[in-house]
Amino acid sequence: MVDWITSDTPVDYQEATDFMEARAAAIAAGEADECIWLLEHPPLYTAGTSARVEDLTDPERFPVYPSKRGGQYTYHGPGQRVVYVMLDVGKRGHDVRRFVQQLEDWVIRALAEFNLTGHIRCGRVGVWIERPDKPRTTTGEIAEDKIAAIGIRLRKWVSFHGISINVEPDLEHFTGIVPCGITEHGVTSLVDMGLPVTMADVDVALRRSFDEVFGAEAAANGASCSA
Repeated sequence: MVDWITSDTPVDYQEATDFMEARAAAIAAGEADECIWLLEHPPLYTAGTSARVEDLTDPERFPVYPSKRGGQYTYHGPGQRVVYVMLDVGKRGHDVRRFVQQLEDWVIRALAEFNLTGHIRCGRVGVWIERPDKPRTTTGEIAEDKIAAIGIRLRKWVSFHGISINVEPDLEHFTGIVPCGITEHGVTSLVDMGLPVTMADVDVALRRSFDEVFGAEAAANGASCSA
């Protein structure tokens, strides 16, 4: 069984990290069910384990938190659906690469519910949207914008951290970092793409597509609770 938690007000980043670490430890010990936590954070930047100092271009803008997840700098803030994923990867086959692919597929399926096609690109973590309406890149490729970031950590084969999907954040806030170290592509959101989507709409799509990706054995239990 998977517990789904939805927080209705922004959650402090350290509070969220403490919760995830405690829950992951309890899952590993067989003392708690797996958990998906849907939330938003106040505006902040996080530095993954591969973050480069030079990619934090405006260090005084928002609080900056070191993070134990993989990846580089990311932004979190209101209008962005953060999905913290505390799942037992051990019982799902001990295959980290496959698990990350499942997370990517989960996001892509959720986006498809809004008739939006997400793409995975080698060497670029996250989910991307092609933007033929924008000028091509310097290499002549179709411009692409990032709509979702993925960064996880495993401890005793239990995952934590997870996914962030841009629903309607202030995209200007991303200018204080080089998101995930990538300079030649931009950032977008569902609303920026012209889709009048609410956070509740995204949550419904995530619940539905989760079962499609992770299977009936991982089906969520009951209704969402609030935290």
